[in-house]
Amino acid sequence: MHKPIPSHAMAIPQLRAVDADDLDQLLAVYSDAVTSQAGPFYQQAQIKAWSAHPYATEAVAEALRRGRALASCASGDPATIEAFALLDPIDRLSLLYCRGRSSRQGRATALVQAVEDLARQQGCQQLRTEASQLSRPLLLRQGWQLQAEERVQFAGVGFLRWRMIKSLDNQAHG
Repeated sequence: MHKPIPSHAMAIPQLRAVDADDLDQLLAVYSDAVTSQAGPFYQQAQIKAWSAHPYATEAVAEALRRGRALASCASGDPATIEAFALLDPIDRLSLLYCRGRSSRQGRATALVQAVEDLARQQGCQQLRTEASQLSRPLLLRQGWQLQAEERVQFAGVGFLRWRMIKSLDNQAHG
């Protein structure tokens, strides 16, 4: 049974913890997010490599086993995941993805705030991540700071991303 977690944004479906049974949906959300939203920012070869990555490796499954993930689900249907965020380890925002059909609805914002609260509850004083061109603007709006720009190879294709951090004060979002 999935236990709902209160959402931080009004009119956003409640968030819930992700479990191992959700892996297939997480992979689908990951791939959909990239193929439906990356076009303006990335070349076709990058989109192809990025969207296929979770199916070509066990990286997402392994991160899910190690980390803590939350999902934003379809309204009235806690079994249908529309977006998710994963902390792996607890001080690193490892994954943040939202289906194209559910983007720009506040889901990613609610997830970021919820994982910040979760990390804070676990005693973390700071979060870190490597942000894509898709997530960097959202994270900047949420008070994250740029540390460095870096070029990396991902699935054999070059990408530009940004290392970012956020100091976690003692106040939870609410």
